[in-house]
Amino acid sequence: MPRHTDTAPSTAVFTTAWQEWHAAHERHRADPHGFLAVTHLHWLGSEPATLEGVPGTWSVTDDAVTVVLSAGESLRRDGQELNPGDAGSTVSFGSIAEREGINLTSGETVVELAKRAGEYIVRPRHPDNALLTAYKGTPAYEPDASFALAGTFVPFDEPRATTVGAAVEGIQHVYAAPGEIRFRLDGQDLTLTAFNGHAQGALSVLFTDATSGKTTYAANRSLAVAAPGPDGTVLLDFNRAVNLPCAYTDLATCPLPPAENRLSVAIEAGEQTPFERSGAVELQAAQ
Repeated sequence: MPRHTDTAPSTAVFTTAWQEWHAAHERHRADPHGFLAVTHLHWLGSEPATLEGVPGTWSVTDDAVTVVLSAGESLRRDGQELNPGDAGSTVSFGSIAEREGINLTSGETVVELAKRAGEYIVRPRHPDNALLTAYKGTPAYEPDASFALAGTFVPFDEPRATTVGAAVEGIQHVYAAPGEIRFRLDGQDLTLTAFNGHAQGALSVLFTDATSGKTTYAANRSLAVAAPGPDGTVLLDFNRAVNLPCAYTDLATCPLPPAENRLSVAIEAGEQTPFERSGAVELQAAQ
């Protein structure tokens, strides 16, 4: 079925650009200390606790994280040893903003300290993690320029606090949604609530569609959208829809899409269900 696109680049140019982007994205995902390297997910509490795969004894008091390092335990921040003496050290990291984090190092392990849904987590990342060493790439639909759609960003009068669920049961994420993106696909007028992207003015959308749980990961996919033009015009290139970390590992706290971003149309573009999850999807479909 024909799809709306204001500018249809030549197939060769479009395909080459997508292949280059996809290769770069795969290299980033396979980083020795990326999310595929996460070995554990530890939630910190007020009671001091030792954590598997991480040196020290950790606790949280008054929104400040403290780690007590025994003699011989090494933890570095920005290359500086936090336990330089022979008697051990107590280190406080203070408060960390939501969805922000600090990367520490211990030998070959990167120790991520972060806040998610108001709680502190510690996630060690090691380049020998089996999920990373066995990673063989992520399947994706062949690039299709008809899924590069023109849309219009319509800002809200004020950013709306939007609460969404998470891949981890029992927690919620809250995002400020600056507006919505309106577009047309397969004869339907559709709308996606947009969150702020990483770059200034850029946007990000979380969504599911009719392929979710079939050929694409059931819980979510994410699409980065460049900053809107002066008239609100944006490009929704669903060929660049990607999986979030929760598509690969249970040690992720990824947000789920807001209810209005669960589309009924099939977006047969972008990344598909990872090989690491495909067995579970096939089993679910057979039941």
